[in-house]
Amino acid sequence: MTTTRKTRLLTGAALIALTAGGAQAESLRFWTTEEQPERLAAQQELAAEFEAASGHTVEVIPVTESDLGTRATAAYAAGDLPDVIYHTLQYALPWVDAGILDIDAATDVIENLGGDSFAPGALAMAELEGGGYASVPVDGWTQMIIYRKDLFEEAGLEAPTSFDAVRAAIEALHNPPEMYGFVAATKVDENFMSQVLEHVFLANGVSPVGPDGAQPLDEAATTEVLEFYKAIAEASPPGELYWDQSRSLYFSGDAAMIIWSPFILDELAGLRDSNPPTINDDPTSPELASKTGIVTNFSGPSNPEGAAWADIRYFGITNDASTDAAMEFVEFSMNEGYTKTLSIAPEGKFPVRRGTAENPSEFSEEWAKLPMGVDRKKPMSELYDQAMIDEIVGGLDVAQRWGVEDGQLALASKMINSQAINRVVRQYIDGQVDAPAAVQAMNDELAAIQ
Repeated sequence: MTTTRKTRLLTGAALIALTAGGAQAESLRFWTTEEQPERLAAQQELAAEFEAASGHTVEVIPVTESDLGTRATAAYAAGDLPDVIYHTLQYALPWVDAGILDIDAATDVIENLGGDSFAPGALAMAELEGGGYASVPVDGWTQMIIYRKDLFEEAGLEAPTSFDAVRAAIEALHNPPEMYGFVAATKVDENFMSQVLEHVFLANGVSPVGPDGAQPLDEAATTEVLEFYKAIAEASPPGELYWDQSRSLYFSGDAAMIIWSPFILDELAGLRDSNPPTINDDPTSPELASKTGIVTNFSGPSNPEGAAWADIRYFGITNDASTDAAMEFVEFSMNEGYTKTLSIAPEGKFPVRRGTAENPSEFSEEWAKLPMGVDRKKPMSELYDQAMIDEIVGGLDVAQRWGVEDGQLALASKMINSQAINRVVRQYIDGQVDAPAAVQAMNDELAAIQ
């Protein structure tokens, strides 16, 4: 169903009123990658609430994330796309180019809700070069430096917001085997190392892509990254390290700093029996959470403003959609139903929409009260102080990923997936190559990727 832009500029509330007043009810199909039973049930509850408010029905259809791209391409070819797709950042611009997404509909939803109510970084990632937006940001999370706030305070250390601050903390706290200063990712074939390295490169303003595609890594800034990464690797235990060792060593009280996703936040507080903190004899204790601080925006010497590595999810309205009803559903999910949307997994779904014109912090405040956890549940506001919650949410303001700003996300993703950067950085850490040779090796390998 097509609509005019004039029709689309009606607010969600007005459209719901029209539907209630006799306009035709629609049956929508919604694809979601949140297919775990509890999360699926929460989305079905949201769909039922929307139906009660609007008269439109929504079929919630689970799609395995790894299959989403091929299924969307096949559905487009068959003229059978769903109305709305919950998708990752990687599909936003390619799906615009392929004709899958309705950018006018997404842009109108954002304008109706108020663009200034969204986290700038999350919104910028979906912004199109000629204006408008590919999709509507829904939720996201930023990779974080997790650190022992109590030990930092005892030693008079600044929070680890920069390369220099991390080095200073390592100098003061590294005392193996009782305490490792850091647990760096060093297992080359793990995606975890790729994410951590992208975060560190971004922090120093280094990217392998630019507006015209691949670009050589800046040698001076990349050398700073290599030297920093070697410093944190040398402050780590020996071996092939990835997310598992990072979490285990931090949970046992044997690491001062790690880099991890926010999905660790409920585990830190003793809310998940499968991964309990072992810093004391009580696996349900929130002690470690109370001693923990986090940093989202991290900087290097060549990029004092820093950056936050983020994973953002979006609602895409398709070109096959019943457009007005699909817009209503997205607006409802981002407004009246937004707390329910975030409640699906609050520890990993930070609010990209902070509030409304009437209450600019409404959704951030409600999110902090949502119960998180698996075997036990508590709201984040009971476990972490307000300054830490503000830091968690604030990371989305400066969220970045390689290639997004330059329209080269697809190429950057191929570079990351090649693990060329992982391999060369590991060679540098192990002393097999010096910094100039490492930079040249990365440039040579990355330039060959199309």
